[in-house]
Amino acid sequence: MPDDQLSSEIKTAGTPRGPLCLVVSAHPLRDSLCRRLTADVLSELEAVGCNYELLDLYEHRFSPVLTPDERKSYYQPVFDTSGVEDETAQLCRARAIILIFPTWWFGFPAMLKGWFDRVWAPGIAFRHADDLGPIKPLLDDLRLVFCVTTLGCPRWVDRLVLRQPVHRVLKTAIVRTCARNAVFSMMTLYNAEKVPRHRVERFEAAVRRRIRKGLRSTLGIGEAGLTGSAN
Repeated sequence: MPDDQLSSEIKTAGTPRGPLCLVVSAHPLRDSLCRRLTADVLSELEAVGCNYELLDLYEHRFSPVLTPDERKSYYQPVFDTSGVEDETAQLCRARAIILIFPTWWFGFPAMLKGWFDRVWAPGIAFRHADDLGPIKPLLDDLRLVFCVTTLGCPRWVDRLVLRQPVHRVLKTAIVRTCARNAVFSMMTLYNAEKVPRHRVERFEAAVRRRIRKGLRSTLGIGEAGLTGSAN
């Protein structure tokens, strides 16, 4: 992925050196509900004065396929990041991450799963223990991970039958393991295939409130932008 293609998605809304929020979107259709939610999230980040960087995995034609060289290097001293240098750099400079994606078959879209596989890599998001025991987190500067997803089924199926598999994997297996200082939060729009307009608007308003609260409490970004010093 060319550097200029990524840099064109950087928006400075606060101070030039202010905390950066990485927004990752994963939906193939430009007129999808997830694309609408992404646009709403970006508008909210601009409203509160938060610098952000957008990575739309489909628009950037990100390849979710872990390559043979990447897999071979997984337990070597240095992971092969030659195919994902820009994306790993994005991850490392982010102080907050907002993920926006559909839940399909109670899991991640392949694009997003591949982003985790290839970008949240050893030496980047974590390091292996010498005895291959529990991995050690490396994303200590990441302070907030907020996920927004859509799901076609009712809330009770996700919570009572499946026991929120996406929520559990994100919070426990990924964020808590790689970013020990990050606050995790997630919102799901259920019955998304037949959701009326008023429910979408109510959900969007709730997402905006959650973003404001999360940025204020973790990065000191409030109604008028940065309230603390930028590191």
